Amino acid sequence: MTETALPQQVSTVAADAPAYDSRLVNADLAPLPEQTWSTYNIFAFWMSDVHSVGGYVTAGSLFALGLASWQVLVSLVVGIGIVYLLCNLIAKPSQRAGVPYPVVCRSAFGVLGANIPAVIRGLIAVAWYGIQTYLASAALDVVLIKLFPGLAAYAEVSSYGFLGLSALGWVSYLVLWVLQACVFWRGMDAIRRFIDFCGPAVYLVMFVLCGYLIAKGGWSNIDLNLGAVTHHGWSAVTVMLGAIALVVSYFSGPMLNFGDFSRYAKSFGAVRRGNLLGLPLNFLVFSLLVVVTASLTVPVFGKLITDPVQTVARIDNTTAIVLGALTFTVATIGINIVANFVAPAFDFSNLAPQRISWRAGGMIAAVGSLLITPWNLYNSPEVIHYTLETLGAFIGPLFGVLIADYFLVRKQRIVVDELFTLSPQSTYWYRGGYHPAAIIATVIAAIAAMFPVLTSGHLAGMYTAAQYSWFIGCGLGLLSYRLLTIRSSVSPTTVPQGG
Repeated sequence: MTETALPQQVSTVAADAPAYDSRLVNADLAPLPEQTWSTYNIFAFWMSDVHSVGGYVTAGSLFALGLASWQVLVSLVVGIGIVYLLCNLIAKPSQRAGVPYPVVCRSAFGVLGANIPAVIRGLIAVAWYGIQTYLASAALDVVLIKLFPGLAAYAEVSSYGFLGLSALGWVSYLVLWVLQACVFWRGMDAIRRFIDFCGPAVYLVMFVLCGYLIAKGGWSNIDLNLGAVTHHGWSAVTVMLGAIALVVSYFSGPMLNFGDFSRYAKSFGAVRRGNLLGLPLNFLVFSLLVVVTASLTVPVFGKLITDPVQTVARIDNTTAIVLGALTFTVATIGINIVANFVAPAFDFSNLAPQRISWRAGGMIAAVGSLLITPWNLYNSPEVIHYTLETLGAFIGPLFGVLIADYFLVRKQRIVVDELFTLSPQSTYWYRGGYHPAAIIATVIAAIAAMFPVLTSGHLAGMYTAAQYSWFIGCGLGLLSYRLLTIRSSVSPTTVPQGG
């Protein structure tokens, strides 16, 4: 067994703490020597996550569910409130220990078993990384065609297509693929500066776009209902619950690996304040901007448009179109980097720290996102259902197991040094480096969560139940893990005070 000397910046909790095993640590996974992110940096992280084409469409769709506007707002407040509370929970162990999500998972799953949740989260991120890059490239296509109308012919897949994507689409996709890789390659400090810019930039464009549409359509045409109110009484309650679940599901990916970012925060108080500004407050303001903007597309353009890029494309000013579309392109790059680039970088690095650095892990994800031809994946709802949703059903159980371990079993205590040792006497060795209770709990909860997803088209009531797969998985994962650890050797009394 090869062991490395403990880095100077990592403090031990005991004089006889074991040396860090080289198979579990590298400079990217080790505890941070200094935590410098402020409240604004966490706030900007969430702005980048919310202010995207996907966030715009998701927020707009809630106002088109047939609910009254006040019911939608209540659903938004409850849903984003749940996300806020859950993010505070998942952020705490990483912020306190200064380590990323896959390393914290070693506490629950074992020092080797942590690769299971890491791979699951990494694969989900790779798929969504490709899809988000494709969506951003579609916005760039709008800019290029507007500036150079002759390129329109090359946007036709039937005439100039390869593997299901047009020639212009390939150019746009590869340009953004390289740009994202360049930002990522410069490291977390460059990513922090990038996301600090993205969120406010989109707000500026949104307010300008909203002002333009108000000037064209008039204040009297603003309607917070993007469709007729069709649900009343208990019917409305059911739809509201579905809307709440949709909000939580939308944030479930970045919420699970939020520790990858909270580890950089100066204090847990900075995390809480950043989450408060970036989630409840920011999401509600952005959602109201979305519905006002979308509702005004009807009197101004003659039809409801819920895609901001298409809204911008209809403005009769080339400069405005270019600036608007480019801003939404940059915003989508922002969410892609924070939600789908950083996560697999840490996750894949965790598999073999000495062979795969954080940068190498990110590039593996980038290449993988290209090989799956995400435009074909995005254009096939059936494929999305049986790949992304299947993997997504595991997010709830992983979240539940991690929360149960840190708060219920460990009582918020974690021995940081023992997260990096393969010694059979260490706290997180369990059985050969794997914790059976965590794996069994994940499997039980994932199967239960997947059942309604797979049978939604065949069994009565399963379509509705499928909307709550994250809650089902999270709840069962938490409960199963707690019950399984009661009978095992894992208990608060056996966990030394640390970290």
